[in-house]
Amino acid sequence: MNRPLIVAILMLSTAPLYAQDQQQNVAKLKEDARNAVGIIGANRGKTQSYCQIVDLLGRADEEKDKKKTKARSQRIDQLQKKLGPEYVVLENILRDIDLKSPDGREIALIIQSLNQSCPE
Repeated sequence: MNRPLIVAILMLSTAPLYAQDQQQNVAKLKEDARNAVGIIGANRGKTQSYCQIVDLLGRADEEKDKKKTKARSQRIDQLQKKLGPEYVVLENILRDIDLKSPDGREIALIIQSLNQSCPE
């Protein structure tokens, strides 16, 4: 047999396995997002810390002062430590997903649901 034909056959035969693995990964990411959002949302202190992070990140574009930027970055780091591993989970999920895909947008909506707990 010719080598390109063998490669094509192998690629076609493994594609369903890859797709199944991707679906399981997306399902796990959704579950992890729901769990982290639930834990943060159920704890008033963690919710307040999350809201403060969102607020600080929102103001990041407005300020050009390097001293304020450094202070804000340090404050965000402190708040992230208060949130604990759940915030790390959310950061990792957002880093790993494609926000342009339907699954990525769904996961982003799960995470953004925490914003409803924040004062405006």
